[in-house]
Amino acid sequence: MALKAKEKVKIIQKFRIHDKDTGSSNVQVAVLTKEIERLTEHLKRNPKDNHSRRGLLGMVSQRKKLLDYLKNTNVRKYNNVIKKLGLKR
Repeated sequence: MALKAKEKVKIIQKFRIHDKDTGSSNVQVAVLTKEIERLTEHLKRNPKDNHSRRGLLGMVSQRKKLLDYLKNTNVRKYNNVIKKLGLKR
């Protein structure tokens, strides 16, 4: 099950750059991080769910690509997102 709409809206409001921002790198990384956390908890309870594990690996890869892009374009935003999300990079 994906993130609920209310949770997603809260994340978007916290990381958006302007009022109508829903797809900037900051927002995408934050939403992916929340999805990754949710899916990680699911896999702790269901260790044999290999289909979800594959989806998790894809999400982690996508987040890494977005973070690399953010780091190359705007280091200040990158550091801000990393700090807010508590990621180890």
